[in-house]
Amino acid sequence: MAETAAAPSAPPPAASSPLSRAERFVWLTARVLEQRLFAHQFLGGGADPVETALDAYRNEDGGYGHALEPDLRGPVSQPLHTAHALRVLDLIGRCDGARTERVCRYLTSVSTADGALPAVHPGQRGYPAAPFVPVVDDPPSDLLATGPVVGLLHRNAVWHAWLFRATDFCWQRIESLETFHPYEVEAAVAFLDSAPDRPRARAAAERLGRLVRDRRLAVLDPARAESWPLAPGYAPGEHHFPYDFARTPGSLARAWFTDEEIARCLDHLAGRQQEDGGWPLTWRQWAAVPTLEARPMVTIEALRTLRAYGRAIG
Repeated sequence: MAETAAAPSAPPPAASSPLSRAERFVWLTARVLEQRLFAHQFLGGGADPVETALDAYRNEDGGYGHALEPDLRGPVSQPLHTAHALRVLDLIGRCDGARTERVCRYLTSVSTADGALPAVHPGQRGYPAAPFVPVVDDPPSDLLATGPVVGLLHRNAVWHAWLFRATDFCWQRIESLETFHPYEVEAAVAFLDSAPDRPRARAAAERLGRLVRDRRLAVLDPARAESWPLAPGYAPGEHHFPYDFARTPGSLARAWFTDEEIARCLDHLAGRQQEDGGWPLTWRQWAAVPTLEARPMVTIEALRTLRAYGRAIG
């Protein structure tokens, strides 16, 4: 008989805890990758099963596809899929060595003329994609795609020729941002939290924080969320909260908000867990399967955020 993998070694969560409810939701609805990642993050599971599950999405060009990012369907590699893969590798401590060398070769091959990443490569054409993710022949450089990738590679002390121009692009775009939407701020923070030039990063973060508050991009009182503006094209209720920018207390974005604002919004996040144990999506939903696949990802992120701030989850 084939040898089976050992079960996660962490003790089971309390029966009625947020973690136990989320665990049931994950086992009921999630892909194998998110099941393995949940076990690694919360139940003492190993990193090897997560990496094995992630490898199913990797292509020969070094990128990742196969709807790893659920809003882009089809087999072709895409920058957004590859950014997602790097986040997973970072969470399990495997964002290094030959893995990232392959990824950087792929990133080089799909970069724009200024060395950054497009959100969607034209190879997506012919495969289903969310209507809010346009596919064009000559896509522009995109901070949403580039910032998180560059930040992850810097955090893991990865050095590759691709990083030099991509890093310059991130600095230029972030330091010139005037009109932007909240997802751009998320991408900027993902870069700034790990950028090697810490004084420059702190200065850029202070400037962004003032803009976030002046332009009311973060809901500071969830009980009055309807009084905050929505960015053009967003779904009803697609608001951002302080924890969307400051995922951990160590983030540069944490200084943008008072202790009271953070606490109030963390209460809101904890209260958003639904009856089935999962957290809801806030962005526009366009098909049943992408919604089903994305909710476990959002659920894991919500649990990680609450835990990072010392909230009891189980």
